[in-house]
Amino acid sequence: MTSTSPTAAPFGPPATRRSLLKVLGVGFGIAVTIGNTIGAGILRTPGEIAERLPSPVFFLGVWIVGALYATLGAISLAELGTMLPRSGGQYVFARHAFGRYAGFVVGWTDWLSTAGSAAAVSIVVGEYSSTLFPPLAGRGAAVAGGLIVFLTAIQWRGVRWGGGVQALTSLLKAVVLLALVVACFVLADAGARPADVSPALASGAPLLVAIILSLQAVIFTYDGWTGVIYFSEEVRDPGRDIPRSMLGGVLCVTAIYLLLNVSFLQVLPLSSMAGKTLVAGEVATTLFGPMGDAVIRAIMIVALLSTVNALVLMAPRVLYAMSRDGLFSARGTEVNEGGTPTIALLLSSLVALLFVATGTFGTVIAVLSFFFVANYVVSFAAVFALRRREPAAPRPFRAWGYPWTTGIALLGSLAFLVGAIVFDRRTSIYALAVVAASAPIYLLVRQALPERER
Repeated sequence: MTSTSPTAAPFGPPATRRSLLKVLGVGFGIAVTIGNTIGAGILRTPGEIAERLPSPVFFLGVWIVGALYATLGAISLAELGTMLPRSGGQYVFARHAFGRYAGFVVGWTDWLSTAGSAAAVSIVVGEYSSTLFPPLAGRGAAVAGGLIVFLTAIQWRGVRWGGGVQALTSLLKAVVLLALVVACFVLADAGARPADVSPALASGAPLLVAIILSLQAVIFTYDGWTGVIYFSEEVRDPGRDIPRSMLGGVLCVTAIYLLLNVSFLQVLPLSSMAGKTLVAGEVATTLFGPMGDAVIRAIMIVALLSTVNALVLMAPRVLYAMSRDGLFSARGTEVNEGGTPTIALLLSSLVALLFVATGTFGTVIAVLSFFFVANYVVSFAAVFALRRREPAAPRPFRAWGYPWTTGIALLGSLAFLVGAIVFDRRTSIYALAVVAASAPIYLLVRQALPERER
């Protein structure tokens, strides 16, 4: 523990500050990737894809393309994670490559959307729990809030506790999802499988639009592969463990996604999946009859626990990093003996609870989801900027195939961003309003900084 001045300005360094602990390894990195990536999306998105692309080849093809995009992204951001091994996610890259204001926008939008996502996923857990367990009926919000409080209490004890819970819940998630895959192949009755009456696949411009919209949904479902970079300085050997965690995590997620989609096709034709909001529920009902609904709800509860834990772990790291750079109160850098940024954790969980209580998380995520790709654009651009500006900086891992791999990932993100603007202009306008509003807020924060830190 290092000491600084006996008193601290509101936006200066705290009176005393412990450091984050370097205790995490590849196992945690893969677990947080699985936990942060695999949520309800893989159980819902197949119905949307089946409706737009009624062809098994195209249906599975967009999932493979999504995996390639995630892999190229992981290859590129692993370079930044090892070059700048500081906890805080993509905020760290934006701040270092493009300055305080870019970092401020990336950091605040990432922090709020992560806290909002924790609230949203907790609500889903609460809703399924209240249906599965009658005594909890009508208490979904209370269950969601209780889950956030429970995980916050565990993580308050230290990063080892939080990491242990992440490893356990991610393992349980993988087990229940793979069990569903096995059930599809073992219990499916080929003779009872409905005939596929899907319409003919479109051609020309309509097919191109269908592919673009499907890829947007798939890429959003793959989002979360950046999980380990929120903990870069807590990883024991960043130069080795960050690339292994990111690439290993993407491979695990890809394997689970493809196995699930192939197994769904084993039970139902695309025409039976098309437009369904929960394909996994249709599959479970086909396999287990009246018990199917309870089975899929139980699977979703188990699967989403690791997602909530990952989000509750990640959000404080963003606020901690911003506090350390003077973009939030210095109290946000306080770390307890267990390696937990306590004030940042407390504030992040309070925001998540506020979203749960007010039900506003949906609006927040809808607006801030625009930034999840915009932040990727900034990060991929940072790889190019830092290669040019700091060519001699140590890079324990260099992006394979640079500049082509990073360039493809950047172009893919830009295309996704353009698609979001074209197909969802209202949300895009709100997102631009958030950027405009961030400027005066940033100036106020800068004014609160000691002159030497501005």
